[in-house]
Amino acid sequence: MSVEFERDLFFLMHDVARLTRVEADKRARVNGMTRAQWGILLYLSRTPGISQKELADTMEVEPITVARLVDRLEAAGLVERRADEQDRRIWRLHLRDSATGMISDITHQRNELAGLITQGVPGPVREAMIEGLTRMKTNLLRMTHPGAAKAPAGKPAKEEA
Repeated sequence: MSVEFERDLFFLMHDVARLTRVEADKRARVNGMTRAQWGILLYLSRTPGISQKELADTMEVEPITVARLVDRLEAAGLVERRADEQDRRIWRLHLRDSATGMISDITHQRNELAGLITQGVPGPVREAMIEGLTRMKTNLLRMTHPGAAKAPAGKPAKEEA
């Protein structure tokens, strides 16, 4: 493989994302879960009471996909659905107390994985990578959803001269 190809930004981003997903999948399977289920539990830990539809939009998947994942998490005793007080057609999702240990494990696994991935990468370089990737994400969101892309909280979008 040529050096030019190995340093191609698009291929590198794709490869890092793919390898990260593979490793996260392995870690999730240890507890009989999937990476998608991990994602739902993390979203619910940060936004309790989110609706299934809102969660599907956030995760960029179809509502039926979230419904099936939540079915499994509910059967495992980790999540519960509660009817919305204003609209009984809407299900609000909440973590059950039994999910606390799983959230701790997921957080530990994510921190460990992040440490392995960024091993040897100095802090300022990591920060620059985060800034660059955030800018790329904003640019892509502007292209796919004009007017919807916003700068991250507390950081105004910098326009390039």
